[in-house]
Amino acid sequence: MENASALLLLGLIYTIILGGLTWLRREGLSAQFAIESITLTVVVSGVVFLTQVQFHPALFVILLYLVTMRIRLLVDWANNMARKGDFSDAERFYEFTFRLFPDPISKLMIKVNQGVCWLQQRKLDEAIFVFIDILNKENEGDLGIKYKAATHYNLAVAYRRKGMESQAIVEFNRVLDVLPASVYAHRAEAALNREKHFDTDVKDDMTQDDVS
Repeated sequence: MENASALLLLGLIYTIILGGLTWLRREGLSAQFAIESITLTVVVSGVVFLTQVQFHPALFVILLYLVTMRIRLLVDWANNMARKGDFSDAERFYEFTFRLFPDPISKLMIKVNQGVCWLQQRKLDEAIFVFIDILNKENEGDLGIKYKAATHYNLAVAYRRKGMESQAIVEFNRVLDVLPASVYAHRAEAALNREKHFDTDVKDDMTQDDVS
């Protein structure tokens, strides 16, 4: 009984804290995350209560994290592959994450990183297409401000590498408007200040350096 109650309390605290952190990062709140974490908490607590089997609280938190953060963890793994130049494996991982029932926010997160992977491979048309598609969905309320800034920044990089300088300048300036204190804004400002013949070296950026 005590173990089941402790797990139930832990699950509720986990949901509130992780949901609160997402809100503070202005990434958008996910109803699916809350449903998954609460459902798993109720199921595990119920099984423990009925069977009287002891379930260590630390293991329960790990289980919750792996289940509810599966998309972020796998995207981060795919990003590491891309950074090492294993682009084909990274792309397979991105595609695999779409099969794990991501919520709308996670789907956009996957697409942003997928677009960056194409950008790293100089697949500029594919990258531009996916970044524009992501930004077209911002009115649906799913795109958090971090990913919006990252998308504008990487779209600007793609435009610049394609020689579309006027479009690149527009997108770099939008980064400054969206999230002026971010790393994307600093890079956008630096890119705007460079001479054009140096701009092809502007850095593209993965967005999942902080999985939490």
